[in-house]
Amino acid sequence: MMITATIITLNEAQNIRDCILSVQQVCDEVIVVDSLSSDNTVDIARSLGATVYQQEYLGDGPQKAFGVTYAKNSWILSIDADERLEEDAVSAIRNLDLDNSRCDGYSFKRRNYVGQHWIRAAGFYPDRVVRLYHKDRAGYLPKKAHSSVAGDNLCQLNAHIEHFTYENYTHWVERINALSSRDAWAMYQRGVKVHRYTPFLHATAGLIRKLVFKGGIFQGLDGLTVAITTAFHGYMKYIKLLEIHQSSKTEKE
Repeated sequence: MMITATIITLNEAQNIRDCILSVQQVCDEVIVVDSLSSDNTVDIARSLGATVYQQEYLGDGPQKAFGVTYAKNSWILSIDADERLEEDAVSAIRNLDLDNSRCDGYSFKRRNYVGQHWIRAAGFYPDRVVRLYHKDRAGYLPKKAHSSVAGDNLCQLNAHIEHFTYENYTHWVERINALSSRDAWAMYQRGVKVHRYTPFLHATAGLIRKLVFKGGIFQGLDGLTVAITTAFHGYMKYIKLLEIHQSSKTEKE
């Protein structure tokens, strides 16, 4: 099919092979945008026929948009290195008449895993994400953290993507630490202000949202885990933002 897959990477040697093999079931071109990996991510990608561009990380949205500028096709399948197309997604994409499609893009249901454990509680499923889109009619927002595809007419497919989000619970906590730092810097660059009570308020709001409004309180250990990690993530990114503001103020003085 005339679809270009775009994948952004940083030290994804353990994931990139399966990711590329997955998208090659429906794509005739694979572009990898690598953020200067220190492992053999690039070698593996090239050995599988992918075209690799190395680009220092620009932020989530800009980095994902970077590869699109080199795509030969109009339709883009943007997928993360730790994601895979399930069989129903491959079948759904193959059955699309993209040349005559009125949709600007298509979303998929995403299954998020910790190791081999599928987490479906407190909003972790169906976790819809737009992954297939027409580059002239839709695209990633220029957000440096947690960007998403925007378009006027986005359609839903009843098909799945597997997301091997975390290797284990230790990895989950490590990712929260890394992502909260990235989020804090992105907010600081946008001029987001923070008060000393803000971390607590956002953590509490996240906990209530996941436990009550997303039903986590009724979904056992997984529901509680999602609620607590969401609250922790919210607390850490705002406490780190407060730290950045305080450090910046000290330097100016």
